Amino acid sequence: MAPSRSERSDAERKVAELLRTAKDSLGLSLTFLSRLDGEVQHLEVVESSIPFFHDGQTQPQATSLCQAILDGKLPSVIPNVAKLPEAKRLPAAHFPMRIRSYISVPVSLSDGTVYGTFCAAGFTSDNELSKRDRALMVVLASAAATVIEPGVQERRRHAAVRERLEPMFDADGLSIVLQPIVSFADGNRVGAEALSRFPVEWNQPPDQVFGEAASIGFGTDLELLAVRRALEQLPLISGYLSLNFSPSTLLDERCHALLGGLPAERIVLELSEHDPVEDYEILTDALAPFRQRGMLLAIDDVGAGFSSLRHILLTAPDVIKLDRSIVAGVAADSVLLTLVSALVNFGHGAHATVVAEGVETKEDATALRQVDVDYAQGWYFARPGSAEQLVDRYSVAELMS
Repeated sequence: MAPSRSERSDAERKVAELLRTAKDSLGLSLTFLSRLDGEVQHLEVVESSIPFFHDGQTQPQATSLCQAILDGKLPSVIPNVAKLPEAKRLPAAHFPMRIRSYISVPVSLSDGTVYGTFCAAGFTSDNELSKRDRALMVVLASAAATVIEPGVQERRRHAAVRERLEPMFDADGLSIVLQPIVSFADGNRVGAEALSRFPVEWNQPPDQVFGEAASIGFGTDLELLAVRRALEQLPLISGYLSLNFSPSTLLDERCHALLGGLPAERIVLELSEHDPVEDYEILTDALAPFRQRGMLLAIDDVGAGFSSLRHILLTAPDVIKLDRSIVAGVAADSVLLTLVSALVNFGHGAHATVVAEGVETKEDATALRQVDVDYAQGWYFARPGSAEQLVDRYSVAELMS
């Protein structure tokens, strides 16, 4: 069934307006925007006085009038198809509705690639068709290219991300490193956060990879792959394992199946502050069975945006993790220190443990300990590494002097 005009996208409706302009200006019966994929000509948007033609029709590209024009075998303006032997050999000249006059110009994107053609056709010859009419079609084709290019680029990006990610689900392209989480009170390592790493040649930070995956509908699949790989480390370490989740993944049945058989007291579920929660009641209900078994809920990236306090108020987490943006340099910035101190008081008042992320210097570590931050992770203690590189105790004695 052909798509109806009501099903057209905004871009297609705008292209249709340009096609109607061409149709009315040239006095021809049919105008269309086509996409050429190398084998097939797709009539993506059609404006026709004849019901025989509609959006979504296709024809072989090699035997189309448009391809013959692009190849230079035919002129771009054809007042009478019947007078050109090359044109008469093509199927368009022998359709039940025989095309007798034709104009076709390429639709080129900003990178120079030819997307397809912008065309007008009549079912009678038209000796009035001229170079001036072609000039109008060129202007309208350029406008059509501007309209469709964002969608084309988005589809290309989608395909490129998909092509990069799909092999990862069958191979070992995703690896896991662990960063220790250390108690300020005694230097004991209480747990470790599992962090995903991707191929170096991608030259992309993990957050960007996960964001791109989510943008094409692969976000939950990639997160679950990362969790499965992270859980392989659980038997190799002591303490708890902190796992990162987006709200949508925590609502996925596959996630529930994956977490169902784990030692609950050794798992912390980190909910990112950056990802919106559409319905806190649904999220709370989904988390309840795990928390009842002893799993802890952490709110990640606290202080990096505006939704963290809402997350905390509506989920009552066991752990709040201070974002590195308010931790780095805290020792030398009284405003940051005041903010951190207030968040610590808030967290403790809500019966939550406070973890500082991104602790990289002795000065910052000392300041954080002095305002009663409970735990810390960062390069000051250790860079992310393998399970074998973790130790059970880190020195905090110099922070107490």
